[in-house]
Amino acid sequence: MALHWSNPQDGIIIFLLVLLVIALSNLWAFRKPRFSCEPSRWPEVAVLIPARNEAANLPYCLESLRTQDYPGAFEVWVLDDDSTDATGALAAQFAARDERFHYLRGTPLPEGWLGKHWACQQLAETASAEILLFLDADTWLAPNALRTAVATFEAKRIDLLSLVPYEVMQTWGERLIQPFFLWAMMAFYPLGLAFHLRWPALSFTIGQFMLMRRQVYFTIGGHAAIRDDVVDDMALGRRTIAAGYRWRLMDGGELVRCRMYHSWQEAFQGFSKNLFGVFSYRVLPFLFVMGWLGWVFLQPWCVMTTHLLGIFSETDPQKALFAILLSFLLFGVAYLRLRIPLYLTLFYPITVGISLIIGLYSLWLTLQGASTWRGRRLVRPRIRWL
Repeated sequence: MALHWSNPQDGIIIFLLVLLVIALSNLWAFRKPRFSCEPSRWPEVAVLIPARNEAANLPYCLESLRTQDYPGAFEVWVLDDDSTDATGALAAQFAARDERFHYLRGTPLPEGWLGKHWACQQLAETASAEILLFLDADTWLAPNALRTAVATFEAKRIDLLSLVPYEVMQTWGERLIQPFFLWAMMAFYPLGLAFHLRWPALSFTIGQFMLMRRQVYFTIGGHAAIRDDVVDDMALGRRTIAAGYRWRLMDGGELVRCRMYHSWQEAFQGFSKNLFGVFSYRVLPFLFVMGWLGWVFLQPWCVMTTHLLGIFSETDPQKALFAILLSFLLFGVAYLRLRIPLYLTLFYPITVGISLIIGLYSLWLTLQGASTWRGRRLVRPRIRWL
């Protein structure tokens, strides 16, 4: 089957083959942290947890930290970011029972800051440990998670280590929405190349678990430098790489678990707040990518539908079927590696379609300055066309 870029259907197939090569290469590059040898010295670690209305999640997170087998000194700092539930009281209870745990009440949010960013900045300025671990309150860790992560961090002389957790998904809203964004990491980011080239645009970091040297954090400006960027984890990663520091993204599925959302509505709203931000608020590149994704993954289904209905079309149903099979393979490879239930690959057209709707909604919310999260209006970022 001869393929030519000038033919739209051939272009789809060639593009899918490129993505499949990237995904297959990431099976090797996306590695698990390993405890191969003890570092000569275990550095002190400060676990920093910004928490706003996390009473349902925080006890599980803190209990998992209490049972860590880390050989060195570590402390846990929880900042209550103006919660209206029992978050502060729960954090205070843990602090009263264990001297390694500390509770902070956040100060009022300054103008121009996003809430989580201000909380993280306060936490980092309070803690004095050499290594900072930014951890989301909806995560929980295996007993060896901190020890394994720090051992890898020191052995590879990394300055920023981000672990991808195992994402717990229990509702159909979560199952149809969340996998798309992890799949995009596997399919669009050639990690092996990114680690060596150190191009900020190729970086991918996840804020649910980010281990970082304190000196590096403040050298790149901390959260103060990205105070209004809703995609703070990606922004911190890009600034770290731009400054010449070493980073790694690794598979933390055996060490860290997270349940980001608990319903269709939460997942839709959660990704709507930041999907446009992944593109640094550039309108035309964002629209191009959204349109191209829709064309690549949904057009072959339209071709097959018109063919089965007997509607005249100049497109080739065999090439459309081949593109669909490649798409199934591409999603299957990524889902299998990420421990996402393999049967969800059957729903990839729905997942892509919903993600496109979320993307356009994210753009609209940002342009209107109407984005909110956890009861707060987000700062309207600087929007550019290119």
